[in-house]
Amino acid sequence: MKKVIRFFGLFLGLALAGSLFVQAQEELPLKLTLEDCILRTIQNNLGVSVQKLNPEISATALSKSKEKFYPTIQFGYTRRSNINPSYSGLEAVESYETDYNDVNGQISQFIPFGGTLNVSLDTYKSSTTQNYQTWNPRYYSTLRFDFSQPLLQNFGLDISRKEIIIANKGLESSLAQTELALMNTINSSEQSYWNLVYAIEDLKVKQESLKLARELLAKNQRSVEIGTLAPLDVLSAQSEVATREADIIRAEVAVKNAEDQLWILMNLPEDEKKQYTSIVPVDTPKYEQKAISLEEAESVALANRPDLRNLKISTDTQQFNLKVAKNQLLPALNLVASYYSPGLSGDRLVYLDNNPLTGIIVDKIPGPRSQSLKDAFRFKYENWSVGLTLNIPLSNAISRASVAQARLNLQQAELNLKQQEQQAMLEVKTALRTVEANLHSVQAYKAARELQEQKLAAEEEKLRVGQSTNYTVLQYQRDLAAAQSSELKAIIDYNVSVANLEKTLGLSLKNRNIRLVELTNSN
Repeated sequence: MKKVIRFFGLFLGLALAGSLFVQAQEELPLKLTLEDCILRTIQNNLGVSVQKLNPEISATALSKSKEKFYPTIQFGYTRRSNINPSYSGLEAVESYETDYNDVNGQISQFIPFGGTLNVSLDTYKSSTTQNYQTWNPRYYSTLRFDFSQPLLQNFGLDISRKEIIIANKGLESSLAQTELALMNTINSSEQSYWNLVYAIEDLKVKQESLKLARELLAKNQRSVEIGTLAPLDVLSAQSEVATREADIIRAEVAVKNAEDQLWILMNLPEDEKKQYTSIVPVDTPKYEQKAISLEEAESVALANRPDLRNLKISTDTQQFNLKVAKNQLLPALNLVASYYSPGLSGDRLVYLDNNPLTGIIVDKIPGPRSQSLKDAFRFKYENWSVGLTLNIPLSNAISRASVAQARLNLQQAELNLKQQEQQAMLEVKTALRTVEANLHSVQAYKAARELQEQKLAAEEEKLRVGQSTNYTVLQYQRDLAAAQSSELKAIIDYNVSVANLEKTLGLSLKNRNIRLVELTNSN
C-alpha cells in the first residue's frame, strides 16, 4: 500500500512539474534587442515586403529591354502547286502544272549604333510540265547580307539603347525608393522599441512610487494603532495609494499598446508569435553625445539621402529624354547596303540541235540541290548595292512639341531636386538642434531627479522627527516619480532624435551594414 501511495505521489509530482514546465513555456517572454527588433521588422514587415518587390519588377523590365539586342532567328517553309490553263500551244496543249517548294532562314541582329544586319538564306525547287524548259526541276539558292544604318536620326549608342537606359534608371530609382522605405521602417522600429522601453520603465517608476505610498500608509496605520497619530491623518496616504494604483493601470495599458505596435511592425509568423506572451526589451536607453558639425552633416546628407538620389536619377532621365527628343528633329538619313550571292542547279535539258523549240529532249544532265547551295556559299556570282535614303518631313511639329515637353520636364525635375535639397538641409538643421536640445534636457532632468531624491530623503527624515507632515512627504514622493519619468522620457527622446538624425543623414542602412542588393535577392 505504501508503494502504491509513493507511486501515485511520484506520478502527481511529475504531472505537476510537467504542467509547470508547459506553463513556463507558454508564458515565455520575447527578449528583444534593438538590432534584433530592426532585423525582424525588415524581414517580416508587410510594407517592407511589398516595397522589396519593386526593384525585382524593375530588374525584370531591364532584362526585357535588353532583348532588343538579342539576335532573331526566323525559319520558313512554303509548298505550292499551281495548275494553269495554257494560253498558247507552245506552253502546253490545255494546261500545265507547276510545283514549288521553298525553304528559307534569316538571322537579324540589332547593331548598337542603331543599325540592323540581316543574314538570310533562301533555297527553292521549281518543277513544271510547261514546254521548252531548259532547267526542270530547277534549284535556286541565295545567300544575302543586308545592312541598314541611320546616320542622323536614331543614330548613336545611347539613342539605340534608350529602352535599356530608361529601364536602368527605373531600377536605380526603385532601389532608392526601397532604401527610403527601409529607412523609414527602421526609424519607426526604433521609435516603437524605445516607446516600449519608456512605457515599461515608467511603469516601474509608478510601481516604486506606489510602494513608497503603501509603506507610508502602513507606517501611519501603525502609528494610529499605538495612538501617536490621529486616524484622520491616514486618509491622505490612503487617497494617494488609490491615485497611484490608478496611474499603474494607465501605465500597464500604455505598455500593452506599445507592445501591440511593435508586434505589428515585426509581423512575426503566427506560430512564432504564439510562443510569447510579452516583449521584454534588452537594450537600455543611453545618451552618448553625438558630435557632428552642421557642414559635415549637410555634406553627408547630400551624399547619402536616397530621396535626393532618386530626384537626381529623375533629372538624369529627363536630360536623356531631351537628348532623344532633339535627335528626332534630325532628318532621317540612312545608309543601305546589300551583298548577295545566288546559286543555280537542277536537271539541265538538252534539246535536239540545242534548240528548245524542237521540243525533242536528247539528254538530261542531272544537278543536285546542294550544288546551288555550294555556288551561293562560294560566292560564285557576287552582287552588291550601296545607297543612301534621305527623308525630310515638311512638318515636324510633333517632334518639336516633344522637345518642348522634354525641356519642361527637365526644368521641373531640376526644380524638384533643388527644392528637396533645401528641405533636406532644413531637416538636417532641425535634427541637429533637436539632438542637442534633448541632450541638454537629459542633463537638466537628471539634475532635477537627483535634487528630488535629496529633498524626499530630507523630508522623510523631518517626518521621522515630527517636523513634517504626511501630505508633504507624499507630495515629494509624487514629485520624485514625476522627475524620474521626465528624466526617462528625456533619455528616450534623445535616443529617438539620434535615430531621426541618422535617417535624415541617410545613414540608417549604411551604419548597420545592410545592403539593399541582399534584401532584393532574398525572396
